[in-house]
Amino acid sequence: MSVRRGKFITLEGGEGAGKSTVLSAVREQLVADGADVIITREPGGTPAGEAIRGVLLDPALHGAIAPETELLLMFAARAQHVRETIKPALAAGRWVLSDRFTDASYAYQGGGRAQPLERIAELERWAADDLQPDLTLLLDLPVGIGLARARGRGPADRIELEAQDFFERVRAAYRARAAAQPARFRVIDASQPLDAVLDQVRNAIGEFLQTQNDGAGS
Repeated sequence: MSVRRGKFITLEGGEGAGKSTVLSAVREQLVADGADVIITREPGGTPAGEAIRGVLLDPALHGAIAPETELLLMFAARAQHVRETIKPALAAGRWVLSDRFTDASYAYQGGGRAQPLERIAELERWAADDLQPDLTLLLDLPVGIGLARARGRGPADRIELEAQDFFERVRAAYRARAAAQPARFRVIDASQPLDAVLDQVRNAIGEFLQTQNDGAGS
């Protein structure tokens, strides 16, 4: 008897969007529905990926990493993540819940760093093995609100040290991705109070689970 492939759900959003809190709520909802869930993150998700994450987020390297280097490091970590963590889990029937994936590269390295989108798409096909999430929740909020939240958490990492216009470009790129792929994306208004945000998230996950259950029964 073959194992039914698991599902791949990603959370995306700018700084201070509240992904960690939402991640826990989504995991709880999926487990309650009977899913075997693993939580992972990008950059990271493997020992090699976590080592690369340390370089990418090191504030001492602010201004010292070329955009091309940043893009390649992100996909180096992602290549390992896909092959070592994500695809094996999906093949075993587990659900993978990831804090960021390739959409983040289109937003941060594409929108923020002005790296060509066709270059990112080629890396997506090759390094990420063309893996696409089944569902992506985009936690969207005004940049000023998100940065104020992020800066209240503690010292800034290398990315968080960027100027506000960088994050405005990131947000615009995320919103463009969501508009172009409405079947995969669910845009969550993350500027609302936490309870309202979690209600939106639970509704989106509930609708997704319903489509999966309907499909399994047909």
